[in-house]
Order: sequence, then C-alpha cells, then structure tokens
Amino acid sequence: MGVCPLDIIVQNKGSRPLYEQIADQIKGAILRGEAQPGEALPSIRALAKALHISILTVQKAYDTLQADGFIETTAGKGCYVAPQSQDFYREEQQKKIEAKFAEAIQIARTSGIPLETLQDLLSLMYEEDE
Repeated sequence: MGVCPLDIIVQNKGSRPLYEQIADQIKGAILRGEAQPGEALPSIRALAKALHISILTVQKAYDTLQADGFIETTAGKGCYVAPQSQDFYREEQQKKIEAKFAEAIQIARTSGIPLETLQDLLSLMYEEDE
C-alpha cells in the first residue's frame, strides 16, 4: 500500500481556516473513493512542505479528520484512511438532511402545501445545480 496521492489546494485569502480547507478536501477524496480504506495519507511534514504551511496546521487538519472518524493514526507509522469513514460520514449527512426535511414538512403542513408539491420542488431544486 502506497501513500495516497492528494491534490490539495489551500487559499490564504479565504475566510475558512487552512486546516478546515485541508480536512474538507481529504474528506472529499475519501468519499469519492480516491483514498481507499487502509491507504496511507502523506506525512504531516511532507504535506506541510508541499503546501508551504506550518506542520501545526496539517496536524490540526489530521486531528479533525481523526475526531470525525475519517482517518486513524498509528504511532510511528502515520495516518491511514479509516475503514468505515464513508458509511459514517454519509450517515451523519443523512441525519442532517432528515432534520431539514422535518422542518420543511412542518412548514408545508402548516401552510397546506401537499406532499406532491414538496416532491416536485425537491426534484426541481436537486436537478437545478447538475
């Protein structure tokens, strides 16, 4: 198993912290299947050097990814993509969507908007950005 190649781009001018930008891009690579479970991530030092940023920033990104269940860290060996990260993340996202749907359904019921109208609206909005 080699080191997972990642195309990470950070922007200093953005309002989002660099560590969040890194963590989000690695999450995306994992969810798209570009980084497979068990695959090694670049070392903290190597990624910091490649991005021309502090190792502390990369460490914080990796700590965030580990806390969210996306990666596992083995002392002295490095960081690896966690086995269940995709399923875990999707489950978390589905819970967020369900909460938003519950809110929308309550507004629709209170306003007398039928289910078919909600379904049509969801379909239109979902396909709009494709």
